[in-house]
Amino acid sequence: MDKFSFFNSAHSAFFEEIYESFLKDPDSVEPSWRSFFQGYQFGFENYNAKTPIISQAISKEFQVINLINDYRKRGHLFTKTNPVRERRLYEPKLDIENFDLNKKDLDIVFEAGREVGLGPSKLSDIIHHLNLVYCQSTGVEYMYIRDQNEISWIKNFIHRNNNHPNFDKSKKKKILEELNHAVMFENFLARKYVGQKRFSLEGAESLIPSLHHGIEEGIKLGVSEFVFGMAHRGRLNILANIFGKPFEEIFKEFEGVEYVDDEFDGDVKYHMGYNSELVDSNKKIKLTLVPNPSHLEAVNAVAAGICRTKIKKKFNGDLKKVFPVLIHGDAAIAGQGVVYEFSQMSQLKGYQTGGTLHIVINNQVGFTTNYLDARSSTYCTDVAKITNSPVLHVNGDDVEALLHAISFAINYRQTFHKDVFIDLLCYRKYGHNEGDEPRFTQPKLYSIIEKHPNPYEIYNQHLISINQSTSEFSKNIQDSFKSTLEEKLLIAKRNKKTKIESIFKNEWKLFPKPKSVDFLNSVDTRIDKEKLFKIGEQIFKLPENHNYHRKTNRLFDERLNMLLND
Repeated sequence: MDKFSFFNSAHSAFFEEIYESFLKDPDSVEPSWRSFFQGYQFGFENYNAKTPIISQAISKEFQVINLINDYRKRGHLFTKTNPVRERRLYEPKLDIENFDLNKKDLDIVFEAGREVGLGPSKLSDIIHHLNLVYCQSTGVEYMYIRDQNEISWIKNFIHRNNNHPNFDKSKKKKILEELNHAVMFENFLARKYVGQKRFSLEGAESLIPSLHHGIEEGIKLGVSEFVFGMAHRGRLNILANIFGKPFEEIFKEFEGVEYVDDEFDGDVKYHMGYNSELVDSNKKIKLTLVPNPSHLEAVNAVAAGICRTKIKKKFNGDLKKVFPVLIHGDAAIAGQGVVYEFSQMSQLKGYQTGGTLHIVINNQVGFTTNYLDARSSTYCTDVAKITNSPVLHVNGDDVEALLHAISFAINYRQTFHKDVFIDLLCYRKYGHNEGDEPRFTQPKLYSIIEKHPNPYEIYNQHLISINQSTSEFSKNIQDSFKSTLEEKLLIAKRNKKTKIESIFKNEWKLFPKPKSVDFLNSVDTRIDKEKLFKIGEQIFKLPENHNYHRKTNRLFDERLNMLLND
């Protein structure tokens, strides 16, 4: 059989023109077409014609290439990323008939399979691969990026393993255990502190194992410090299960105990920051969570400023050493102008931090408003397009898909030093806080959520079904963690005070101790008015949250009051 027989068909002027352009200058044609012509060995030896004939078969090759490109551009619109709702319908769909292909073509081998890393393949196999890569639990937006090197890198990353991770049994069990910690921590607080606000992570618990995985990936790629900025939702869970803040300290804050520092004005527990240091693979990594009041996205620039200072002062400009992570709500990232401003400045020389990982806890409801009534854009993450940053939309029920997306994000950021966005499609189990009743405004959605299993239950059943775990293992990790929480609660109830420390405590040690601290007590306010005011000038040059500022400020106020009342 003549292996070039498929060229014996009608002439196509359009494709002949493209081919002639390729012969004159290969770089003048679109990259995927150029790859096709370079890989297609036209057989002169079997034909008498001086010029190869562009056949209907070649026309179909380009139709397959158009199909592939449309999956890359629009496949994210047809994913299985929403755990509790049906996706909106978009037209036209990715049916082969929309590309002048038909069912008879499914068994034909196309050279276009090379474009997706398969080599010459049947159309049915190419479509199966494209569906796995672009239309499952992860949707990828990236074809608007202008840098071809970035696009090629992304293609290579997501086409490996069909854009799915390949974790071994021990890793899967570790993920399950971390999911268990996330779910049980929230359940424990709900039972012990009924009605208290905590802005729970329930519905998005897969975030916890994914952050663990991201930190591990970061260590491998040279990251020394992670700086997190976020609003309320999930902060307590992240403090406990990522930063390692002692459970008893969190419980004491729920118990309402006094603070050791009398000068601490107090703050709600889901506003506070924290520092910790982790050791993984014998490497230390520092984690900082920036404190954030009720101004939501205002923390973005604060976290970025901290990162830039560390990069410049501590790591001599090495962008790979400090990694900013911002965790948003879907309504906040779409609705607050500071996000746009922050993104516009992210690549400027005077503000660059080497790229930020944006993770959106997308629970599809802004306070009480359905997302369809809350924004004009298709996605809450469409702000990413102003910096040509890739976006991955991930089903929050598929924890392994989220870990894979985090791996992508860490590697992309370390390679290109640009922002990358992960849109975590999930749900909010309760209202805006645990005191709100969401069924008043979203009755249909919450009737679904009420019956929906949590990510731990889903993943546990999945592992059991594929013989990667057992019911006994699940029971053991649940019993063990429950005992730990009960033990820490008893410790918390025995303690009457708790301590709050600044996240900059260690950094302030680099500043010299002001002499004013040592001799303020010796100042005689009756005769040393000039000296006292000079001391005051020293004090107010210090940052407000400096430890020495607090102490000297109190002493100065005491002496000044004595002076004014004299």
